[in-house]
Amino acid sequence: MQFVIAGASGFLGSNLTGALRARGHDVTRLVRRPAAAPDESTWDPYAGACDRAVIKSADVVVNLAGSPTVGNPHSEKWARELRESRVTTTRVLAAAIADAGTRPTFLAGNGISWYGDHGGQVLTEASDSRGHALLTEVTRDWQAATAPAADAGARVCVLRTSPVMDRRVEPLKQLRLLFKAGLGGRLGDGRQYMAMISLRDWLGAVIHLAEHPTAAGPFNLCCPETPTNAEFTKALARAVHRPAAVLVPKAALRLGAGKMAPELLGSLNVRPAALTESGYEFRDRDVTAVLTAGLA
Repeated sequence: MQFVIAGASGFLGSNLTGALRARGHDVTRLVRRPAAAPDESTWDPYAGACDRAVIKSADVVVNLAGSPTVGNPHSEKWARELRESRVTTTRVLAAAIADAGTRPTFLAGNGISWYGDHGGQVLTEASDSRGHALLTEVTRDWQAATAPAADAGARVCVLRTSPVMDRRVEPLKQLRLLFKAGLGGRLGDGRQYMAMISLRDWLGAVIHLAEHPTAAGPFNLCCPETPTNAEFTKALARAVHRPAAVLVPKAALRLGAGKMAPELLGSLNVRPAALTESGYEFRDRDVTAVLTAGLA
């Protein structure tokens, strides 16, 4: 199959590119500079420009582009770029897919924050989105930007990705160091549910959706057994052989984390119902397995 990937230079994009090529697929990477290799194609999403022939020739278009979620949570500029980078790239690719007579499949990156804080309620893809937290509002606009492709009849899979736990990237990169230094601990009362997924299951799920032509709609990319923050804290402390006695009060988190505080204190007890129903089998089903894979 022929894949076109936006955001291929990022952690998830580079790993997905390697995994697809290992399975015999061809990958063209969209880059925002002059193309310097045969597998690159230049695009400028903010000018609405991409090579329509490249999109038309694709079987699957994947959008993983977007500015970093790690930044200054008190900055309006950071928040604006967070939203615009995701919505604009998705909108441009969705329009190009709609214009392509072949209607490539669109795997559209998104986030598990779409649901907003639901406390302990079990969430599937049929659940509602609520609240006005920054990332929740961003993910709503992000998903809405796929409409041109879906309206034109293309197969669209919205990848509601939970934090990918891998020691090479945030959040586990920083958390591992904090916990090894004995500074780990639960956030608030620790009762909030923390969605997460291992890198190998994220890759496996995305490739599974790409290769299964009947899969469409939103998909929760998360491990099947979502832990609470307290359970995660205990599991990570055990994994790095350190105590985790620190308690970060809710008030301190709200003050320090700013617009990102709801992501730390909100509760997302999600299940990958649609993904499981489509036939995907997880390798890392719970927090212990996810951390074992992520720290390896």
